Amino acid sequence: MWEYQHSVETSAVPDVVWRLWSDMAAWPRWNNGIEKITVDGPFRVGTTFTMTPPGDEPIRMRLTEIVPGELFTDEMDGGDFTVRTEHRLEPAAGGRTRIIYRTEIAGPAADQVGPQIGPAITADFPEVLGALAKLAEG
Repeated sequence: MWEYQHSVETSAVPDVVWRLWSDMAAWPRWNNGIEKITVDGPFRVGTTFTMTPPGDEPIRMRLTEIVPGELFTDEMDGGDFTVRTEHRLEPAAGGRTRIIYRTEIAGPAADQVGPQIGPAITADFPEVLGALAKLAEG
């Protein structure tokens, strides 16, 4: 298995971050890694969506877990590997909120595929989380 985690702290309350997350069609507003997104239903487990990174091929994903106000997980099925990203909110010191993105690549091909695609998938996490926090604080 391959895994990576990044977090930021914000003064924004969790409800504000959650509203930004649950409005999937607006993700490109704060995530420069999404050129286009098509969402096939409401923000609930089982909903599929297609994200197109700038200059890249579309990626089909599915929401697999949602705990309102706390976390959601999306997953991409690559056949012999799965890319799963958990997006979590936790209380931080001083009444702040910690926003955490954790990606894991699992499955039979994970040891080979993970080091190849994992760093590319997660490279923009600092920028994305920073932009999300800034928007939530505004």
